[in-house]
Amino acid sequence: MINLTVNGKPRPIETAVDLETYLASFGFNLQFVAVGYNGDVIKKEDFAGLNLKDGDVLEIVRPVGGG
Repeated sequence: MINLTVNGKPRPIETAVDLETYLASFGFNLQFVAVGYNGDVIKKEDFAGLNLKDGDVLEIVRPVGGG
């Protein structure tokens, strides 16, 4: 079990995955998402190479339309 904190809430996952796979599992359009990983902003091209591990903290931000 890997324990993550995502947007301030505990989110355990069963097995290790990379960030791109994790985001895709929630249906995020990777073109329109920004991710903070343990306090650092991660470039989209680095998502696939970043393996999530126990204790990681993610902040996932998507644009919201409105007017």
